[in-house]
Amino acid sequence: MNELVANLGVSYGDVLLELSYLLAAVFFVVGLKFQSHPLTARKGNLWAAAGMFLAMLTTLFLHKDADGNGIALTNGIIIVFSIAVAGVLGAVIARRVKMTAMPELVSFFNATGGGASALVALIEFSNPNNSSTLVTLLGLVIGSVAFSGSLIAYGKLDGKVGDIFAKWTTYLNLFLLGIVITIIVFILAGNISYDSQKLLVYGLLVISLIYGVMFVMPIGGADMPVVISLLNSFTGIAAAMGGFIYHNQAMILGGILVGAAGTILTILMCNAMNRSLFNVIIGAFGGGGAAATHEQGTIKEISLSDASILLSYSQKVVIIPGYGLAVAQAQHICHELDTLLEEKGVEVKYAIHPVAGRMPGHMNVLLAEADVPYEKLIEMDDINPSLPNTDVVVVIGANDVVNPAAHDDPSSPIYGMPIINAHEAKNIIVMKRGMGKGYAGIENFLFFNDKTRMLFGHAKESLQKLVNEIKTL
Repeated sequence: MNELVANLGVSYGDVLLELSYLLAAVFFVVGLKFQSHPLTARKGNLWAAAGMFLAMLTTLFLHKDADGNGIALTNGIIIVFSIAVAGVLGAVIARRVKMTAMPELVSFFNATGGGASALVALIEFSNPNNSSTLVTLLGLVIGSVAFSGSLIAYGKLDGKVGDIFAKWTTYLNLFLLGIVITIIVFILAGNISYDSQKLLVYGLLVISLIYGVMFVMPIGGADMPVVISLLNSFTGIAAAMGGFIYHNQAMILGGILVGAAGTILTILMCNAMNRSLFNVIIGAFGGGGAAATHEQGTIKEISLSDASILLSYSQKVVIIPGYGLAVAQAQHICHELDTLLEEKGVEVKYAIHPVAGRMPGHMNVLLAEADVPYEKLIEMDDINPSLPNTDVVVVIGANDVVNPAAHDDPSSPIYGMPIINAHEAKNIIVMKRGMGKGYAGIENFLFFNDKTRMLFGHAKESLQKLVNEIKTL
């Protein structure tokens, strides 16, 4: 072993550092594997966190620069202090954030990762030992877009930022992309002074930040899950670029895993929604489509007594949860309802749309928090074939994901989006506070279906009253 290390011209510390990075990568992969199932997702997070902790710890103690010097004591203290402060802040945020705010939190985390990667690229461009000019510039651009785009996504999800629906935004985004490519090519050509290069790099930073804002601004509510996924992949790619700059295998592997997972998810979602990934990048789609052209019809209501009888004497009931259920924090009482119905011999399942709750997996996590067994959570593609034989579907706070306009109205901005076919069930109960539109801002014609009965009221209060009514039968 000593002879092998000597022949390679490295120290034992270098070997241990590289082995720790390899082990950290294994932890990341195992963590991703566990996160593929809700029952093991928590364990997956712990595995991935352990891998990241190992990589940080070994880097802190074993990393050496080109001259063979380790991290200076002062820098080490700053790093440890920063990690401690960030860890405390992260723990506080994680415990205080509501489940309804998870999409906003993901967008905020994307922004911090993208911003960090952009700063790394900006600082390292001036480093004479950095020979990865193209990688540095790409890291700067992608990180900046992820930073500003994620902040806008956060604002839109939180209701603080509106949409801009105009054809000129598409042309502006294409123009900005052209400028970004031109500047990168100009810098790589190397026919200008260092000061001019630095000026162009700062210009590249500003333009990238503007592009990040402009490509998210036109996105409508129905398509925000796609954007969140895409921004997540940008953050991972930007982190991988930072790893190439520093020749750090842990950063490269971690960034590639995040970037690849986010990109695959984005492409799958785009294909399912009949969207083009190119259109996502230039911000050419959103909720600004033409209004639906259906005749509205008549709204019919149902009383709590009639709803309780219909549910209690059904054989098969499917609950379709949406963001309204999350806002009302009604997941626990909803689980009580399904338990009560099963005690009466009713088969109860939950139909889960991939983007219910404004981001992939949001509804699964919400219901898991209420101890709903995973076996009851049925994905959209699996539940749809059985809906024509379902006695009652109960739509709780869902809107766009059950809107039949996605199937039969080419003028609708959600046309082509996969939905849960609630309209095919024998009976439909929709629980809503009022006739407000969904996040995509369009009318839902499921509400006017002849088989639909509306149960108006706050989701949590209505469910509690419904449970009490069923208990008295």
